[in-house]
Amino acid sequence: MNSLVRDIRETKVQAVTTADNFRSAMRSLAGGVSVVTVGRGNDLSGMTVTSVSSLSVEPAALIVSINRQASSWPLLQKHGVFGINILSADHVDVAERFSGIGGLKGAERFAGAEWISLASGVPLLADALAAFDCEVEHVVERHSHAIVIGRVLDLRVSPGKPALTYWQGQYIALDQNEDAARLADVSLPTARALWQV
Repeated sequence: MNSLVRDIRETKVQAVTTADNFRSAMRSLAGGVSVVTVGRGNDLSGMTVTSVSSLSVEPAALIVSINRQASSWPLLQKHGVFGINILSADHVDVAERFSGIGGLKGAERFAGAEWISLASGVPLLADALAAFDCEVEHVVERHSHAIVIGRVLDLRVSPGKPALTYWQGQYIALDQNEDAARLADVSLPTARALWQV
C-alpha cells in the first residue's frame, strides 16, 4: 500500500538566507517612497522608507517599520508623534537626502524643501502627494526594527503628480495617465493581432 504521507525532512531543501540575498529578493517588491519625519524645532530627523501601509480607515491609522538604530527612533520615542510624507517623482532629491546620501543628518536633511506643520507640530513636506500627521498608538519591537502604528491626526493631499516608487534598487516615476497610455500602446496592437488570427 502506498502512503500519501511522507517525511518531508528528507526532501526539504535547505535555503541559505543572508542579509544580502534577503535584501536582493525584497528589491523585487516595488514600493511607494515616503519620508518619515520626527521631532520639533531644530531637534529634527527623518528617514526614507518604503514600508508605509494603511491599517484602518475608521479610525484612520497607518503602519510604518522603523529601524531602531536610525537617528529618528529616539525622537519618535521622545515626542510620540511623526509625519508620513508620500513623495512624488519630483522628490528624488528629498528621498536621497533622507536616506543619508551625502552624509546629511538631522535638521540638515530638511534644507531645500518647504515644510509645514499641522496638529502635532511635526514637519510635513508642503508639496507631498499626501502628508499624514500621526500620533504613536502602539509599537511592536521585533529584531532590528519597530512596527509603529500611528493614528492619523490630520492630513493634507496634493494630487496630480506622478508618484515616486522604488524597485530593483532605483527610483521610478509612476504616472497613472502616462503609464496607462503606454500599456494601451503595447497591449492594444497585440490584442488586435490576436483578434485577427
